[in-house]
Amino acid sequence: MSVLISLGLCRKHQRMKTQLIVNILGADKLGILSTISGCISDHSCNILDSRHAIYGQDFSVTMIASGSEHDITRLEIGLSSLCVEHELLCMMKRTSGHIKQNIEQLISLKFAGQDSAGLMQRVTKLLAGEHVSISAVRQKVKTKNDVCFVECKMILSAPADLDLVEFDKKVKAALNGLGLSGRISHQQIKEDNEHIESW
Repeated sequence: MSVLISLGLCRKHQRMKTQLIVNILGADKLGILSTISGCISDHSCNILDSRHAIYGQDFSVTMIASGSEHDITRLEIGLSSLCVEHELLCMMKRTSGHIKQNIEQLISLKFAGQDSAGLMQRVTKLLAGEHVSISAVRQKVKTKNDVCFVECKMILSAPADLDLVEFDKKVKAALNGLGLSGRISHQQIKEDNEHIESW
């Protein structure tokens, strides 16, 4: 009986995965992303999700890796050494419960008007309440006659079951309440005429 229990616990432990958030920032060099992903693969870990951006001559990548407790520990050491070697800034934190989002539609949101304290906080709180995530944001503030005006563009990621008609109504009402004018448009990620090849 004790042997069977031990085997069961062992299998359960093998199925449990540790997750690690990784954020790396540094000079954009040819092949650097390949080097980073290769390090993760060499330590028997998987990349569950990642975001990559170029800012001037530098790059930023944020990803979440998954693996056994032992492999994640080895990865933490390996990435630290790699970042020292390539003069990169690195921050890591363990987490759990990351689930791949079922994202099937993109929303483009633009708004402009007089800036006010807590404006962006109100807008982002509304989006979070609708389970819509911000994939990209660009914000510009201008001053005219001692009055600040804000222009903002956002790319939003939404799950397939989001009611776009109802979402548009809520966003329009919220922006109007803040004295902002705006524009919203949608794009389906999956298209009926999508061309797919397998090999």
